[in-house]
Amino acid sequence: MCGRYWIDDGRDAVELGEIIEQVNRRPVDGPVKTSGEIFPADVAPVVASSRRMTPAAFAMSWGYALGDGKRIINARSETAGEKPLFRDGMNQRRCAVPASRYFEWERSGGTKIKYAIRPAEDGLFYLAGLYRVVSGRPEFVILTRPPANSIAFIHDRMPVILPKALVADWTNPRRSAGDILDRAVLAVTHEKVREDGQLEMVFH
Repeated sequence: MCGRYWIDDGRDAVELGEIIEQVNRRPVDGPVKTSGEIFPADVAPVVASSRRMTPAAFAMSWGYALGDGKRIINARSETAGEKPLFRDGMNQRRCAVPASRYFEWERSGGTKIKYAIRPAEDGLFYLAGLYRVVSGRPEFVILTRPPANSIAFIHDRMPVILPKALVADWTNPRRSAGDILDRAVLAVTHEKVREDGQLEMVFH
């Protein structure tokens, strides 16, 4: 699962700055959250295929809004292509979500321990997603998969992390989604988050 993620606009300023600049060139209805902790329903930068079939940045709302007011924020990568809600996204509308960390909670003895998780290679990375457009408003979900062994004790799912070299292929609907998903990043590290929001320690 992926219920929140973080964008660090300091450490990842150069690459993120290019993404934000592209987003700012397009009209957006409302504020775009380009740094800090991203929550469901936030509008955030997302990379998708342009009309020229090249990766470009857009502002999208996190979660498919349903009629009952709820949001679907994740989709299982193993079955998304079979589900009516996600099938078109897998075939035609794939996106990549820039992030510096994502958060997950370990449930232990009635308490919840928050972890910040990232690839072993530090820096901005990309989560595999799908998107749709409803009444002119784009919405995205993040794909999930079984976890890497090193973080399986935290949660039984993790987001699909794309190698940077495959972002262009992932957002290109002419490429096979299955082949790219098979090459997801599994070398990850995790850091416990203290109550004050600071990272407590790094595990290797």
